[in-house]
Amino acid sequence: MSPRALSLRLRLFLVILPPLLLVSVLLGFWRFQAAQRTSEDLFDRSLLAAALAISRDVAISEGDALSPSTRNFISDAGGGEIFYHVTGPAGFYVTGYAYPPRPAQPLARDSPSYYEARYRDEEMRVLRIIEEGTFNDQPGQMVVTVWQRISDRQAFARDLAFRAIALMSGLMITLALVVWFGVQIGLRPLNSLMDAINKRSPDDLSRIRRPVPTEVAGVVATLNRLLGQVQDSLETHQSFISDAAHQLRNPAAALLALAETLPDVRDETERAARQAELIAAARASARLANQLLSLERLRYDVDQARVRFDLGDVVETVCENLAPVALSRDIDFVLDRSELALPVDGNPVLIGEAVTNLIENALRHGGDQMTRITVRTDADDATIVVTVQDDGLGIPLDQAETAFRRFSQLRNGEGTGLGLAIVEQVVRRHSGTVRLEDVANGTCVRLEFPRADQPEIK
Repeated sequence: MSPRALSLRLRLFLVILPPLLLVSVLLGFWRFQAAQRTSEDLFDRSLLAAALAISRDVAISEGDALSPSTRNFISDAGGGEIFYHVTGPAGFYVTGYAYPPRPAQPLARDSPSYYEARYRDEEMRVLRIIEEGTFNDQPGQMVVTVWQRISDRQAFARDLAFRAIALMSGLMITLALVVWFGVQIGLRPLNSLMDAINKRSPDDLSRIRRPVPTEVAGVVATLNRLLGQVQDSLETHQSFISDAAHQLRNPAAALLALAETLPDVRDETERAARQAELIAAARASARLANQLLSLERLRYDVDQARVRFDLGDVVETVCENLAPVALSRDIDFVLDRSELALPVDGNPVLIGEAVTNLIENALRHGGDQMTRITVRTDADDATIVVTVQDDGLGIPLDQAETAFRRFSQLRNGEGTGLGLAIVEQVVRRHSGTVRLEDVANGTCVRLEFPRADQPEIK
């Protein structure tokens, strides 16, 4: 199974439990070692206690017998039998087993001595103590040797370790169940959130207002922001579709009416006039469709086609394309281009279309008295400026907001009402500004763009 396919519950389970298992294994190993050391220490102490008890009983009874308590102790000391051997002064045998295990090397005589040796083909732990005293009225040393099977010690250590391991295993199983079901309980708010989202209709893009844990509050906030952006995008598209349908309906009806009446016209002069009207209406419809597409394209194309370019070159190309139209109407068309480079970061096609719309807007709405259109480019340390000025009818400054609104026209004419709206959106998408300048006659529109670093202009 791919890690991405794992549920959040299983991921948390796998993240939490393996480290705990590793710690439990290490603790189990440490506990086993500690149990071995503990059992060795306990058994050594029991050997010493047995040796001292045997020495006391032998001294009291002069070797005749051990007390019942001592016999009970050595028969089952810590779960293992203790063997013993006692010699008196001059090394004569007193009591116990006949032949004790022998050490591999000499032992110290002034302190208890532990060693390991074989006895009847078994490994033994042996203790020898030497005490000064009198036995049967003879002074001398009494040697007490006690020993016990090492296997008994190991079994005791294993029992201690297995008990600890069983306890830790029980704790780990309990912890695993707590983690598994605890994570499920902890994820209930997320599951509830998922169920609430699943129950929403596709048209419901309202904000999520359910209480959620702090850890997922950021996710919900991001989701709410995304839902808001989607809602705004849908509303914008719906508004665009509604406006486009409304604006295209009249040109389409005009085209249909002209096309239907044209076959019935017999007079050649009138037919030619109707054909000219039909062509003009078709061109107007085509331009309206193109401008609507340009308006929608502004939502996506600016960042995708962003490059660094010289705005002076773009403005000069636009003026070259429109100069024949202006000159054919006996209008002076002037380009006053700055000699400085005008570096701008953005989409040259869209900015060129914005300048084109300004010039065409002047040509369409300047009126018959308009005699001059001037396009200027300039720059300072931070701003690139383009102005388009005419001496026509002009736009009152108090109606600037209406002029830049989509599908708005200050006067009845053949325009689409989108030219200045497109200009405003192009400039805004390039982090610039657009405004009407106060001039004596006509209209002056000023575009300002942030200046880019000039050294990267190629």
